[in-house]
Amino acid sequence: MTIAITGATGQLGRLAIAALKSRGAAPVALARDPAKAADLGTGARAFDYKSTATLAPALAGVKTLVLISSNDVDDRVGQHRSVIAAAKGAGVGRILYTSILRADSSPMLLAADHKATEEAIRDSGLAFTFLRNGWYTENHTGTLRGAIAAGALIGAAGQGRFSSAARADYAEAVAVAALDDAHAGKAHELAGDSAHTYADLAAEVSRQTGKTIPYNDLPAETYAGILQSFGVPAGFAHVLADSDVQAGKGALYDDSRTLSRLIGRPTTPMAATVAAALA
Repeated sequence: MTIAITGATGQLGRLAIAALKSRGAAPVALARDPAKAADLGTGARAFDYKSTATLAPALAGVKTLVLISSNDVDDRVGQHRSVIAAAKGAGVGRILYTSILRADSSPMLLAADHKATEEAIRDSGLAFTFLRNGWYTENHTGTLRGAIAAGALIGAAGQGRFSSAARADYAEAVAVAALDDAHAGKAHELAGDSAHTYADLAAEVSRQTGKTIPYNDLPAETYAGILQSFGVPAGFAHVLADSDVQAGKGALYDDSRTLSRLIGRPTTPMAATVAAALA
């Protein structure tokens, strides 16, 4: 079978390519600039969400398409619809889409594009698998250096619990689901085996660094304003602040352990991802 992965040179895409290769597959990397995929050790084709002319030709002979969600928050759904239409025209058999936890019912602003994309895939008539990913632990650890320098972690989630997992865990789920057509028609709610609050994260960072790094909980608008001061666009800063607020109400908590069952091992502990970020 031919498996192709969009966004192959991105963080999740690279890990998914590696996970597939480790299982003996030879996936096709779809990337805006195929030259940037040269180090992946697999075939690469030009594929640009914003250039519809590149889409269908790149999907020739593809049986399973992994659609990693676009990071363009301005027209994510439009880009996804173009890919879905191209996949149908090219005779793709199944689409795996990296969605968000409980996309069909989540109150998060971030979930709206994912819900619309899932609906578009269903409406296309193509076979599908929805990998509804929970929070990536790296969403928090990616800014640890700055937080440590500032002397505190900040957010707006209160005591909300994040059932997060490492990006590599979700990438393994992509590989498992892509290689087995038994996952067709399924929507998997994926999250980490354990959950943590921001305060738990701050305590772990303090333990590993030997410094006292507290968590300062902020009003959503204050948090969004600080994110904007860091260079985050206003609209996206509002979406991120809303994600924290909804997490505080349980939107990113899940104790089903579906992810660890799917990949056949426990998910990566938060402490391990913190250690990797600090290394």
